[in-house]
Amino acid sequence: MKDFFEAPTELRKGQGWNLFVELLVFVLVFAVVTFGEMLIMLPGQMLMLYGNDTYTEAAAAMDLTKAVEIMTEVMSSNGYLLLMLFANIMMIVIVLLFCGVLQKRSMESVGFVRENAGREYLLGAGCGFLMFSASVLICVVTGTLRFEGISASANAGLLLLFFAGYLVQGMAEEVLCRGYLLGSVARRYSLPVAILTNSLVFALLHSFNAGLSALALLNLTLFGIFASICYVRRGNLWFVGAMHSVWNFVQGNVYGVQVSGMSKTVSVLDSVSTAEGSLINGGAFGLEGGLAVTVVYGTGIAVLLILQFRENRSRSVQP
Repeated sequence: MKDFFEAPTELRKGQGWNLFVELLVFVLVFAVVTFGEMLIMLPGQMLMLYGNDTYTEAAAAMDLTKAVEIMTEVMSSNGYLLLMLFANIMMIVIVLLFCGVLQKRSMESVGFVRENAGREYLLGAGCGFLMFSASVLICVVTGTLRFEGISASANAGLLLLFFAGYLVQGMAEEVLCRGYLLGSVARRYSLPVAILTNSLVFALLHSFNAGLSALALLNLTLFGIFASICYVRRGNLWFVGAMHSVWNFVQGNVYGVQVSGMSKTVSVLDSVSTAEGSLINGGAFGLEGGLAVTVVYGTGIAVLLILQFRENRSRSVQP
């Protein structure tokens, strides 16, 4: 295992850009990704809208108020949310093309390492489940979250579709922020700088989510730092991609809480967050906006850093 605080990485070859230029290029790449996702979603959006008789009638009558009302309903439906999740495949494709064709980077340098890929993915999935469950446990113990049994919305088919959608969405964000941005910044700067940069950018990408607070931004940054250190230590993207995907899936679709400000849809369990406990349970943003997640990710980062420093120290005393 490499000492990522002192030794240069395989990506640090001196060909990286100035940080301002790197971030500007990232914005351009993200704009292309956004446009690509809009294009891939457009046919589905049209089918949902024009397959709705009420919307068709409102559009024909030029009743804009009614048309907007129907559009809002469609955009909060399970079908639309699934469309958004699967559209993230464009993020993966575009970012990998950019890294491979324009940056001349190998897929291994982005994190898609073949060795032990399946094992790493399963370990990451387990880590995501356990860490979010730990956050839920903190809320339950403090009385800021309670469960009311199996949800009436539970639907095996929809749950499987959401699980598949989150597998795409979680990996896509990791390809963008850890595989691409962290690696690109690390070509010129130290890994701590690359880790902090991509973690802050990751948090800012969620800045338009409903219910966002300063604590939610902090937690999103902590998640980025934790995922970045895991990515560097594990040496692949499979672990963090699975961790991210399962973390997101179990929030709304297993435990029935808000997912980064997004309303819960189909879920295994019904849960209620107490208003007076919003500092712990995150309130309208979901658990990611509360102190329970701060404790979990703060602890996780501390454990990883302690392990790394111990390994660095034992390596330094070896003859």
